[in-house]
Amino acid sequence: MSKNIETTGAVIHALDEGQGDTALVFLHYWGGSARTWRHVVAQLKDRARCVSLDLRGWGGSVALDGRYDLDAMAGDVSEVIASLGLTRCILVGHSMGGKVAQIVAAKGASALVGLVLIAPSPPTGMPVPAGMREAMLASYQSAEGVNEALKILCHRELPEEDRRQVVEDTLRGAAGAKREWTTAGMLARLDGISGIGIPTLIAVGDCDNVERADGLREIYGEVLPAAEFRILPGVGHLSPLEAPADVADICSDLLTAVAAG
Repeated sequence: MSKNIETTGAVIHALDEGQGDTALVFLHYWGGSARTWRHVVAQLKDRARCVSLDLRGWGGSVALDGRYDLDAMAGDVSEVIASLGLTRCILVGHSMGGKVAQIVAAKGASALVGLVLIAPSPPTGMPVPAGMREAMLASYQSAEGVNEALKILCHRELPEEDRRQVVEDTLRGAAGAKREWTTAGMLARLDGISGIGIPTLIAVGDCDNVERADGLREIYGEVLPAAEFRILPGVGHLSPLEAPADVADICSDLLTAVAAG
């Protein structure tokens, strides 16, 4: 079911499917949308409620106040969880969505019982040179640019339908949302991540050219040493599209662990 939820300064579009005592709340990457998760959700909605969000400025979500920063996005997520009456949920964040998920979890929301970070943007910030960040932003302005970016983002070839989806979602993004990530969001350092006390599972592809597995293992080994770390073999950065069955299995594993207490 498609829903539009008013938050502070935005209208957030969500896809709400399935049912279960514990909900999975999915947050997409820079350039994606709620439908980035459609293959993953298809494999999970029979055992859990699955809520996939368009973060502000992406998909059908609109920032009425013109804000596209991480704190604004994290606030939206918390408000959507409250608006939908979710009392037990696991946040599943990919890349930029993973960074947003970490902010929400660090605030200690009572409804959160678990955290899945898929190739997450790390809390230490990404030291990407200005020229490279400008090139990233430029690539998101045309279909040709997005298709070139996919050569870096993906290790496995995407089906044509998924490739078209990625191009459409990327081009649909608001100019401010595209720019905010490259000028501030990806560089931002997060506070309080080491205080996250809920069960956390981190996964990254061993062919990811954006978030390197060795780098993430080192970073999270320091800030979240209790988190479980998994490697997805032969997978690049767009794991929800490249390897949805693997991502669904990871979510399912944490659902099982949370249910077991």
